Amino acid sequence: MRPSTSLCCLAALVAFALPSAQAADPNPIWSNPESARSENPDFALQGEYGSAAPGAPTGVQVVALGGGKFEAHLLDGGLPGLGWTRDKKHTLLSGTGNAGTASFTSADGKIAATLANGKFSLTGAPALPRIERASPTLGAPAPAGAVVLFDGTTAENWDNGKVENGLLAASNATSKPRFRNYSAHFEFRTPYKPFARGQDRGNSGIYHGGRWETQVLDSFGLKGEQNECGGIYSIAEPRLNMCLPPLTWQTYDVDFTNATFDAQGKQTAWPKISVNLNGVLIHDKLELNKENTTAAPLGGPLKDEDRPLFIQNHGNPVLFRNIWVLPRK
Repeated sequence: MRPSTSLCCLAALVAFALPSAQAADPNPIWSNPESARSENPDFALQGEYGSAAPGAPTGVQVVALGGGKFEAHLLDGGLPGLGWTRDKKHTLLSGTGNAGTASFTSADGKIAATLANGKFSLTGAPALPRIERASPTLGAPAPAGAVVLFDGTTAENWDNGKVENGLLAASNATSKPRFRNYSAHFEFRTPYKPFARGQDRGNSGIYHGGRWETQVLDSFGLKGEQNECGGIYSIAEPRLNMCLPPLTWQTYDVDFTNATFDAQGKQTAWPKISVNLNGVLIHDKLELNKENTTAAPLGGPLKDEDRPLFIQNHGNPVLFRNIWVLPRK
């Protein structure tokens, strides 16, 4: 029996529409900058604008929100780490763009700006060039006596460690070596997820002793909370949000001191941690005044013992490299 013309048309419409529906990903993810740059024009506009020298009058962080939408954060005194601090003025602009340009306005309409050709131009002010900052500790070599947990060749020092193209994936990996007091270096890269928001935007974490989390998240342009990059989850926010744009290699440099105990095994002091994010001190001898932070995988009562590091899988393609730990007495 020959199908009717209407049925043929319906089948053709379904066949035509199905690939488009399948291809429309509501939350696309890019895990390397080359693909993001070639496939998503918003990626080229997102980033930092201003001066790499301290004390500039203004710095700007432009955040891509997907579909040609943006936020621009105007920071008095320059970019974070170069002059802006939490007590200085911060102005939010909303923007839209396409084909490599964007226009921005403040909520009250008093401030306007354009972004084109790698420059952010506020009305009546000099144009601010795009800059790309890198952590001063990027590529730091392991010092004498350090335990190299990952050098790009093997995940043999991790239980459940997974290597992807020479990088360590965030895979709920637990270090086989254990540590008590130490200095440590980690390099990480969050994915580019422009349509995602909050905790869905490049989430992972490094748990010291399997208990206390230094949060990993694409927090570029955000306020800098305890559950954002640089935060000690459920304990303290960072002094400053030093998170760089997604798909930029970033660094954590950490000094960790375990809890102390007397001869009878009674705890006499909480652990302490100092953290540098991208070369800037964001926690200085912070007391970790609880046994575990939220979602800690390896909890239990505190003891005078060596403990592992843990890298959390939170469903995001966060990548790590150049991880080493220098034990201290």
